[in-house]
Amino acid sequence: MLKSFFKNNIYWICQFTGWSFYVLANFFFQSIDNAKYSIKHFELYLLLIPTGVVITHIYRIMVKRLNILRFNLAVQIAFIVFFAIQKANVFFLLTIVYSRFFNIPNPTISVIYILSSIINFSVPFLLWNVIYFGFKYFQNYKQAEIKSLKYLASSREFELNNLKSQLNPHFMFNSMNSIRALIDEDPFKAKEAVTKLSGILRNALIMNKNREIFLKEEIQLVEDYLSLEKIRYEDRLNYELIISEDVKNIKIPPFIIQSQVENAIKHGIAKLPGKGLIKIEAFKLSQVLKLKISNSGKLINATPETGVGFKNSMQRLEILYGSAGKIFISELNNLVVVDINIPLSY
Repeated sequence: MLKSFFKNNIYWICQFTGWSFYVLANFFFQSIDNAKYSIKHFELYLLLIPTGVVITHIYRIMVKRLNILRFNLAVQIAFIVFFAIQKANVFFLLTIVYSRFFNIPNPTISVIYILSSIINFSVPFLLWNVIYFGFKYFQNYKQAEIKSLKYLASSREFELNNLKSQLNPHFMFNSMNSIRALIDEDPFKAKEAVTKLSGILRNALIMNKNREIFLKEEIQLVEDYLSLEKIRYEDRLNYELIISEDVKNIKIPPFIIQSQVENAIKHGIAKLPGKGLIKIEAFKLSQVLKLKISNSGKLINATPETGVGFKNSMQRLEILYGSAGKIFISELNNLVVVDINIPLSY
């Protein structure tokens, strides 16, 4: 409650606090030097607190209506200095009026006295301007920064959705190709494959709506897909999943493993004359989730990073996790290995 009150009234709290400090500090030091100061002088000084608040508040209204912040810095400085002097003039005249109202004798009015008083009174008004305009600059800067971040977030979200939309046609095309190959070879298996595919696509469409999904959901999709491809490739396709229990509920980008498995079948298993293996591993290493997809075969393409699935995964990891999200591809002991790093503390 108190925090909310302070937040909603911070301008007025600062106004009265600032002017009270300035006026009472002046009264304190003036009363030390002048033994003739009485209760009337104290009352006069108390009246100067709302006077300063009213003058600066009227000035603030004028600044907002004229939208002074839209002008260049030189114009703003000239405006600040000019009106600081004008406010000091008004403040000085009102002190003369208040003195007569309280029957407090004024010093001899002279040019030097007037100029020195106006210069002295200009200081708090200049300080007020520095604080007010400084706060406004900071506030505008933060708002511009927030707008920039929102724009960046929306553009990245749009890009991420585009990248995800690339995967669905790619995924369905590969699956339909597998079923088409089965139609002539084994119609019964083709029918079974269509049933499996409908379930896979239903789950894939649900997953595609999310920026991230649980690893166990992705693994289930991959397992269903591999069982579908197993119908086509039979003994030529073998797969192994080694998933640590402590990582199953970690969130990852959808299809990040699936797209690499598709590549493993298309560029690896499909081109092997004999048996092939796809091995999927997931484990935690320090503050990183390590995903490893290995398949029998060799890297034939000199630049495998340019493939649709790999390039897509690389871009999505960069959008979601910045430089902390990485994907690598290598060949080791007749295995093509894709390593994916997903930060856990991002």
